[in-house]
Amino acid sequence: MTDFPTEPQSGNHVITHLIEQLRRHPKRVVFTEGEDIRVIEAAARLVREEAVAPILLGNRERIRALAAQHSVSLKFIHLIDPPLASDFGLFCQRVKNMDRYRTRQLGNPQEIVARPHYFGALMVQYGQADAIVGGNKELPSAYFRALLHTVKPMPGVPKIFGVSIVVGPHLKNLGGSGLLLLADCALIPNPDVTELAAIAVETGKLAHHFLGRKPLVAMLSHSTKGSAGTPDARRMAAAAALAQAEVHKHFLDLEIEGEIQLDVALDPAAAEIKQPGSIARPIADVLVFPNLDAAHISLKLLEHVAGAQAYGRLILGLSRPAAQVPRTATAETIFGTAVAIAVEAIKFHQLYPDGGP
Repeated sequence: MTDFPTEPQSGNHVITHLIEQLRRHPKRVVFTEGEDIRVIEAAARLVREEAVAPILLGNRERIRALAAQHSVSLKFIHLIDPPLASDFGLFCQRVKNMDRYRTRQLGNPQEIVARPHYFGALMVQYGQADAIVGGNKELPSAYFRALLHTVKPMPGVPKIFGVSIVVGPHLKNLGGSGLLLLADCALIPNPDVTELAAIAVETGKLAHHFLGRKPLVAMLSHSTKGSAGTPDARRMAAAAALAQAEVHKHFLDLEIEGEIQLDVALDPAAAEIKQPGSIARPIADVLVFPNLDAAHISLKLLEHVAGAQAYGRLILGLSRPAAQVPRTATAETIFGTAVAIAVEAIKFHQLYPDGGP
């Protein structure tokens, strides 16, 4: 993969760069909620960009009617109605086989597989799609439940978590290349030291994959290197130390720093004042937050006050690439999220060699 631009550029160069990768390695992305004009428009754009082969789940006639009503072409977009799919029986048998190893059964296999979230998750688990995107109409819990019940977890990652990609060429200090990854913005309310360390390492790997260079991961706190001795500050410092040990153990090309304040992570001028005499440090590419409240509030402030564009969330900790979009997502958000998760799928087995079938 070619290196990401080292300096922020005008326009959404982030998505442009990722699309260039996909044109050489196009991927199949399944959208679990295809009866949505935003998804249909995003899928048509993915086809025009020659980046992704979209698969839309839902009632075919309703999808076709929506597309016709809004004059959107469905050319090269594959439509699947789960109960009518040729693989419906096969997937039902696989769900039945899964239940043999569970203490709590999922329920009637036919009812389960007929649900688009479950059908899409089975598609990615068994190699019939390279990545999955959902959540644009249903509550997040329904989508996450399908992923957790169907897709194998990643060995060594305590819990799945969400990463949001934020871009904004008009914003100052938004990541070293105009791209900022925020974690965890979706799932773990109060991560412990082990979970925070895993979030830092896995998000750092993803940033390296996107940027093509060594990323800087900042473990955020209200404290910088011991300036406050609160339990939360000590928790972030311990998580940073554990993540650094993991990086050294596996010879990963990542830099983990913490605990540090947000201005130190993103503003070189602030870093120089608060850490006088230290070596000039780059702007952080990844922000790891101490809890879900801090991450989610920061993401919404960047979107709704600063005017940043957010993509994702990319769901890490699963053995297959998956992403969740909010119900308020625009067609642009869905498009960019699909591009990002498809790029993750390009080298997924190289990124996560233990996450195979």
